[in-house]
Amino acid sequence: MRSDLVFKALSQVNNRYQLCQLASKATRKLHKPNSRLQDTTNEVLLRFETANPGAASHVETTAAQPVERRRAA
Repeated sequence: MRSDLVFKALSQVNNRYQLCQLASKATRKLHKPNSRLQDTTNEVLLRFETANPGAASHVETTAAQPVERRRAA
């Protein structure tokens, strides 16, 4: 049941509000068009059981090379 998934996911996240925010963002990103939204939400909560979603490592972007601009003659 989903309530069991929520309680297990709460072991990784401090409060319910933060869990809802993170779960909704992850569900939007992981959802496939031809699948049920409920299944995607359950999958996200299963992932939250084992990993702390709030401590996601931020990928550092490399400095973009300067773009040459054309100047009017």
